[in-house]
Amino acid sequence: MRLDDDQVQFFNREGWLFLPELFSREETEFLAREAEAIYAANRPEVWREKSGAPRTAFAAHLYNEAFAALAAHPRMIEPIEQIFGEGVYMHQFKINAKSAFTGDVWQWHQDYGTWKRDDGMPEPRAMNIAIFLDEVMPINGPLMLVPKSQHAGDLEASHDLQTTSYPLWTLDEATVTRLVDQGGIVAPTGKPGGMLMFHGNLVHGSAGNITPYPRKIVYLTLNAVSNYIRTPTRPDYIAHRDFTPIKTADDDALLRLAQARREAAE
Repeated sequence: MRLDDDQVQFFNREGWLFLPELFSREETEFLAREAEAIYAANRPEVWREKSGAPRTAFAAHLYNEAFAALAAHPRMIEPIEQIFGEGVYMHQFKINAKSAFTGDVWQWHQDYGTWKRDDGMPEPRAMNIAIFLDEVMPINGPLMLVPKSQHAGDLEASHDLQTTSYPLWTLDEATVTRLVDQGGIVAPTGKPGGMLMFHGNLVHGSAGNITPYPRKIVYLTLNAVSNYIRTPTRPDYIAHRDFTPIKTADDDALLRLAQARREAAE
């Protein structure tokens, strides 16, 4: 799958691009069921809110067939190879929960700030690809983006170890206010199957979810192979050390797996 010229220009200017319902209902329902089973597991890769509700599950592609198929899906990999002009490897894979009633805030931050400081990533040549597994609405903690903020470069940040259960390099209110004054805020919403891609330096965050509607999103962090991390400090299930370029699977790999699971259960 390739982006057209208008999509590439929009991404380069705004720092993000949303493709609605890129994955089918059958594909996303299958992934959502698999995600719930992972959240219920007692694994070190599953991190929880201070309340005990799931917050994120790392590296699911390494121990779950469905997410392994998603991690090599051409609809996700090929647009990033197109933007970077080279092969990519999986730097990080996570399924963020934002559970109903209990999903906590993600503070304002840039992802590259963490990748640089904690993992030794040389340049912001990595990108997040996000797949909606639930409907993302204005009310259930959508991801908020500050358009064009990637042009501000790598910003000064503080290591927040207190606000949530997840340590994060966060931006101060004055910096966020200045960038919002310049670019505003957008919050892409849509049905399950939508795909959001955004630049590693794009400022973003999300509010807590106090609604009855969960908001599961899968994030693939794809890094240009030449930009591999040099000095990782986090566990390898968070910052992967396998820099092998991803070989894409067939476009129908998820559907075939979902059908095989269904037939086996009958």
